[in-house]
Amino acid sequence: MDNDRAMRLLLIEDEAADCLRFSECAKRRTDIMFVGMTDSCEEGIQMVKALLPEAVILDLQLVKGEGSGLQFMERLKEETLSFYPLVVVTTSNESEAVYRRVEELGADWFFRKTQRNYSPDFVINTLLSLRKSISAKQEGGAPIDRQAILSPEERETRIYKRIDAELDLIGIRGRLKGRIYLSEGIYFQIISEKAFGSVIEQVALKHKHSYGTIAKVMQTAINNAWRDAAPGELEPYYTARIRASTGVPTTSDFIHYYADKIRRSI
Repeated sequence: MDNDRAMRLLLIEDEAADCLRFSECAKRRTDIMFVGMTDSCEEGIQMVKALLPEAVILDLQLVKGEGSGLQFMERLKEETLSFYPLVVVTTSNESEAVYRRVEELGADWFFRKTQRNYSPDFVINTLLSLRKSISAKQEGGAPIDRQAILSPEERETRIYKRIDAELDLIGIRGRLKGRIYLSEGIYFQIISEKAFGSVIEQVALKHKHSYGTIAKVMQTAINNAWRDAAPGELEPYYTARIRASTGVPTTSDFIHYYADKIRRSI
């Protein structure tokens, strides 16, 4: 495991204020990146499969969300995965019985939100100190190399799943042509590291359209996502440059941002 690489985190939390605090913390740091945030137990399970987080920060109660942290941990134990993320639990519940149940379900750490030193930085610093164990956890405790178990076909599928998950988070709908072109452009950028124009040419060649047509449809999909989102809604998911004159990213910045983000996490 490369401990110099930004640690990939998934946040399962139903309090908007807590989500914002973790998001703001991530903006200040270069040693972590959130690959997803949700308030749903079921969606959290799907994100673990698709986004490959190294660790999950899990709120126990999810009163305003769907399910509970306990249900998430029970479901995670039932899944057959090639690796399992660290799971750290956060809660305002003071019950010792709850603490024991969380421990039984295999949580790696437990934080009470009421403790005096609780903060996003404290949670994240604790996770980073545990990082040596997160390559994978399997019976017997021996770490495995995630990439060694993937065939080229599996790796391609994994990359496209990551891209799809990221585009879902910012509301670029799956049926749009622009979504398909952006997904392919990001994929080509990841695997080839070619200049930006080259990947659009690759997409245009594949679909037998002109460069200008493909570029325009890509930009329209991006514009629509930012137009349809509430102010600040996309900030936790897209942290790169926004064009001041339009308030949306350029296609070039968008593709490079997601290619770099996903390349660092696979």
